[in-house]
Amino acid sequence: MKRRKFIIQSSVGMLATFPAMKNLSILDTPFFTTGIKIGEITPTSAVVWARLTANETRVKDTGIHPSILYWDDAVNEWHDTSYFDKKYKMGRPDKNVKVVMPEGHTLKTLDGAVPGIAGQISVKYRAVGTTQWQSTKWMQVASDTDYATQFNLFPLETNTKYEINVLGKANSEGIKIMEGSFSTAPKNEKAEPINFMVTTCHEYSHQDDPVNGGFKIFKEMQKLHPQFLVHTGDVLYHDQIAKNLDLAKWNWQKMNSLSTNVAFYQNVPCYFMKDDHDTWMNDCHAATKTKFMGDFTFKQGAALFNQQVPHSEKSYRTFRWGKDVQIWLFDGRDYRMPNEMPDGPDKTIWGKEQMAWFKETYKASDATFKILISPTPIIGPDRPQKKDNHANSNFIFEGDEIRGFIQGDKNTFVVCGDRHWQYVSKHLKTGTYEFACGPASDEHAGGWKKDEVYPEHEYLNIVGGFLNIQANRLNDLPNIQFTHYSVDGNILHQKKFIAT
Repeated sequence: MKRRKFIIQSSVGMLATFPAMKNLSILDTPFFTTGIKIGEITPTSAVVWARLTANETRVKDTGIHPSILYWDDAVNEWHDTSYFDKKYKMGRPDKNVKVVMPEGHTLKTLDGAVPGIAGQISVKYRAVGTTQWQSTKWMQVASDTDYATQFNLFPLETNTKYEINVLGKANSEGIKIMEGSFSTAPKNEKAEPINFMVTTCHEYSHQDDPVNGGFKIFKEMQKLHPQFLVHTGDVLYHDQIAKNLDLAKWNWQKMNSLSTNVAFYQNVPCYFMKDDHDTWMNDCHAATKTKFMGDFTFKQGAALFNQQVPHSEKSYRTFRWGKDVQIWLFDGRDYRMPNEMPDGPDKTIWGKEQMAWFKETYKASDATFKILISPTPIIGPDRPQKKDNHANSNFIFEGDEIRGFIQGDKNTFVVCGDRHWQYVSKHLKTGTYEFACGPASDEHAGGWKKDEVYPEHEYLNIVGGFLNIQANRLNDLPNIQFTHYSVDGNILHQKKFIAT
């Protein structure tokens, strides 16, 4: 067969060429409308996530979504949550749930829907400046994985920029291409400048860039050329929407297909951490009992999270970026015990296995700066009524164990998500600093009063934005700087440390 080249429109609106087989039909090819994601970067490996979609564009947001009703035994009627808030002050009633679909609509036609399609995905990759492509095997995707898969690229060259082509095909001879790029980490003994971002709490209804579709911070973060992003959790919020597994998948489709998100994750790798809302519901753990989430379970939510982001075998892990930076990413859901349990040595958020892993890897590290990244606060302060993290009295025994273990190392810092405000605090007893990155948008900021400044606070701001962390060397002296940015990319606060 004579080979020819056809011009194929890629799923990001760019033009790409690819050797095509006969009778190539662009209309028959799948798409990557929910984007690609690159993550779990090490000096010699990376993970690439992709999902095949049936349509080139997402369904526009026009107010087409299910009604979620809860049964009130007191009056024998169905009501939405506003009724329970008004009558019982129950924002998340433990009541039977009914999902009412809009007339004439299915899951495929709801706001933001991006139905998947069965097919195959492969990845081509090469170091920038080289000519020889390497290719993965074609992986079949279907409904059991929500039409998504991930690829472990290994071995790679250290501290090297790579370009990738993610290829997709369905039941045709056409091939769709989405391009991306990332850089591997430096070797452990190599002192290199490190620049990365931290974000949390992306509520779909609190988008601040509706014209472009998504959140302002993605464009602002990308302007600063980060080597990677750490998402500390609450990538989205399942609570009011995901009353069964199919609705949870639709919730991910909505968030993943926002144009700002798609464009950012093509070229900035991310380490994804899960928290309560993107696992299941507010302040949840594996043994939580409630009828509020309908047929959707904690176990399903945790498994779905791993279907939607690049991930490693363990939900807790550590990554080294050269001589000066090592990060630890903790899981605060899989091992946590109920809030109602009396505090003491047997009550835990991390669990024995994760705690032992942390202590062992922390002691073994010779990184100049050690950064503990937690979905929830370890230092605080936090609201007194909250009972779900190490900054609260409810988990004070394990919190004291963690804070005591790292006490005295002035090159160790804590970064946290979950809180809907930015802060820098210094623990009054141990002197350890914690940096809260704040939520993704100003619309989602709140939960603390701006004039409620505690002795621990060195910076407090009830705004959205992100945290930038940069480690450099000046005259061979390591330093690290933590910078809080607004959603518009303005510097709000900076704190710099010289290694001791």
